[in-house]
Amino acid sequence: MKFLIFMFFFALAFSGSLAQEISLKGKLVDAQTYKELSGAKVQIEESFFETLSAEDGTFILTGKDLPTGEHILKISLANYKLLRIPVIIEKAGIKDMGLILMQPVVTDYANQISTISLSDAELDEDEAYIENLSGLLQASRDVFLNAAAFDFSQTFFRPRGLDSEHGKVLINGVEMNKVYTGRPQWSAWGGLNDVQRNQVFSMGLSPSEVGFGGLAGTTNIIMRASKYAKGGKASIAAANRSYNGRFMASYGSGELKNGWAYAVSASRRFAKEAYVDGSLYDANGFFLSVEKTFNEKHSLNFTGFYTPNIRGKSSPNTEEVFELKGRKYNAYWGYQDGGIRNSRVREIKEPVLMLNHYWDVSEKISINNNFAFQFGKTGNSRIDFGGTKKVEINGQSGYVGGGTNPDPTYYQKLPSYYLRFKDNPNYEAAYLAQQEFKEHGQVDWQQLYNANKAAGYTLYALAEDRNDDLKFDLNSILSAKINEHIDLNGKLAFAYLNSHNFASIKDMLGGDTFLDVDFFAEGDRETSLENRAQSDLQNSNRSVTENEAYKYNFRLYANSAKAFGQLNFDYDRFDFYAATKASQTSYQRDGLFQNGNYPDNSLGKSEQLNFTDFGGKIGANYKITAKHLLGFNAAWFSKPPNLRNSFSNSRQNNEVVKGLKSEQIQNIDFSYRYRSPNIKARISAYYTQIKNATEISFYYADGLSGLGRNSTTAFVQEVLSGIDKQYIGLEMGLEAKITPAIKLKAAWALGQFTYNNNPNLYLTSDDFNEIVDYGTSYLKDYRIAGGPQRAAQIGFEYRDADYWFFATTANFFSHAFLDISPLTRTANFRNDSDGLPILNFDENIARDMLKQEQFKDYMLVNAIGGKSWLVKGKFIGFFVSLNNIFDKLYKTGGFEQSRNANYRTLKQDREREIPIFGPKYWYGTGASYFAMIYIRF
Repeated sequence: MKFLIFMFFFALAFSGSLAQEISLKGKLVDAQTYKELSGAKVQIEESFFETLSAEDGTFILTGKDLPTGEHILKISLANYKLLRIPVIIEKAGIKDMGLILMQPVVTDYANQISTISLSDAELDEDEAYIENLSGLLQASRDVFLNAAAFDFSQTFFRPRGLDSEHGKVLINGVEMNKVYTGRPQWSAWGGLNDVQRNQVFSMGLSPSEVGFGGLAGTTNIIMRASKYAKGGKASIAAANRSYNGRFMASYGSGELKNGWAYAVSASRRFAKEAYVDGSLYDANGFFLSVEKTFNEKHSLNFTGFYTPNIRGKSSPNTEEVFELKGRKYNAYWGYQDGGIRNSRVREIKEPVLMLNHYWDVSEKISINNNFAFQFGKTGNSRIDFGGTKKVEINGQSGYVGGGTNPDPTYYQKLPSYYLRFKDNPNYEAAYLAQQEFKEHGQVDWQQLYNANKAAGYTLYALAEDRNDDLKFDLNSILSAKINEHIDLNGKLAFAYLNSHNFASIKDMLGGDTFLDVDFFAEGDRETSLENRAQSDLQNSNRSVTENEAYKYNFRLYANSAKAFGQLNFDYDRFDFYAATKASQTSYQRDGLFQNGNYPDNSLGKSEQLNFTDFGGKIGANYKITAKHLLGFNAAWFSKPPNLRNSFSNSRQNNEVVKGLKSEQIQNIDFSYRYRSPNIKARISAYYTQIKNATEISFYYADGLSGLGRNSTTAFVQEVLSGIDKQYIGLEMGLEAKITPAIKLKAAWALGQFTYNNNPNLYLTSDDFNEIVDYGTSYLKDYRIAGGPQRAAQIGFEYRDADYWFFATTANFFSHAFLDISPLTRTANFRNDSDGLPILNFDENIARDMLKQEQFKDYMLVNAIGGKSWLVKGKFIGFFVSLNNIFDKLYKTGGFEQSRNANYRTLKQDREREIPIFGPKYWYGTGASYFAMIYIRF
């Protein structure tokens, strides 16, 4: 009986303690004006307890199940810094946090609108290894990613070594990666920084609500009118990198009483000549988003943007050219009528229109339906010097003409060409060539006009390679809360592309018409020269004028259907997810010209290429305590080859890459995170394998064997297939708050990115009929080029309570490598023109010549600073960024020329005092600045 009485009172006391509610409360105010802040989201991290602050700024979290012990209180509100406050919740009673000050995001705004602009300098879609890191800028407070975006990006550092085709970029849930290359074309929405601040970034293959994602992460830019806070922004900036000046303005209405909301933005960026000589920049940006909320369940949003931009490209240069002209030299431009004119200009004019329907089916289910339409042109100009004239010789048709290569760095114009014979160097000609190049060394536009006039027909013309795309996207995204622990995400998407590819004449350079034949074509026993020279046998010897298609003309069609599903499980100390995807992709080429070199395989439609792909991923996080967290992600999936790498020579024929397959990708990563009021840290380890990749390159090669003809030279298409790549590394970020105003930060990346097998290589060319298969290219264990594979940073940041700040970092980089030539790692390197082994082949010399060049280590010092004021309810401020303060000279990338394709020709060139066909390099920007003043109202 005593025992029963004891148990009764114990149960009564225990049940009483369970019934007692626990509460946490406080009041939110603006740190500068002490205005009470309503509508802020207040939640206990790693739990489902959350609420919104009331009109007077107060909030309260209460309940019998409110978690006790050490936790993090997270408070978020538009236009204010995210606040994370450590708190100890007792087992009983009320915890009063008192007055909580929220800081406006003035200085963060300065960082974002400036640094995204600086990242624009890294944009050049022609270079496969140049990665834009704008998506990381909004990613998170992750210390390592901040270092990668703000400081490492200027050296073309790529997190985990991955090219941008492995990162997915979406706008309002619509994928923006180009089908042709797989890469996002950031310049298609460049200059709209103010309206890109609402971004959701998922690192690596961590869960994303809008899709399966990619190895390099997923960025969803939300351009929805109702998500922009009411108010405007305007800024003016000056810089000396990719552009000299920038104007930018935007305004958002917020949600109006009648259910409407709108946001607008416009910008202009410009430079007649930026850091690199002759690199013009002319870009404008226009944005409009309008949303109508019909009721609590339905809203409809329209978003449209148009960012026409023109950029003058810069040339990679050999060591010889660098020594004569310096790091800013650019071979692509020259003076015309006293002004700078660049021959290689990239022009992008691609408007994007979107319609987004948001449907809250219930409190637990929402559906987002999206339709997007993208159209317009991308053009890349170049000088065509193959103009000809048809003549009759002994009763047979022939062609005369063809100009000399106008490139001032063409090898026959440089001193090394006259010193190529060691036993008979022409020092006088070399000296004259050196003086001419040093004093001039630019494109001579007037000479091109004069040549056309003297010839009486068009020898030289400014041509443009065009891609006119028409793309539709349609998708539906589902978000559902199954119960308090399980969420479901799903997506169905369809995309269609019609891409018209052709060359046209932009400027006749004083000529009238251009004869559309290939001056470099050669006849054979089976086909006459006249036929082989035709770009289109349906219209032989056709003369074209400006803006007419010539040289090549075809369409590429692509469509894809994708399905994605994901379950997220979230518990107090453990959360995990599982996701799967499936897709069906098809490609087809439709030739509009019957090419004289490929009369039976160029006109009309190719076979349709179809790829069915699947994938899955899983991941988990375990919360050891509120401060310690362990996580991992693992994935296996396949992806179709990019459209660019599916046809071996799409400009001339319908030939499909032999043995083309989907890429197979495997990935696993582990991470440990530590977060306390004064220290934030993360260390991660990762391992990635990409198999069955394909790469296609175009170049002029000398020293080819097995061609079945007398010549050993040809302009070729190199197809490298069955490539396996391996990425292994560690990354670490650490931030320590020394005082309320001073932070120390450090970041470190250690990577090893290598070819993991010996792929197959073959060549095609209109100079020879057959496919020349050289078999294995011995690339295993060579490093994958593309920025430094190791980087480290140390720095500090000071933020004063009076809203001025200063930060500086020292950044160290190493293990950057030259891009190697796969052809010189094949059997062709050992063989003579007759296909037999080269006599006197020395293994040791060959091994030394084929050793991959590693660039020198270097350190860059950067600094930023700024100040802001609150004046009559408006924020006014300035921001200054200095990069590479000590003007360090360093190489950001480069490639071996494949001109010397065998042992004998390469050995001859390497033994010269100045190689004729040495590697070409890109050099990093020297000391540079970005300065801006802005106002928010």
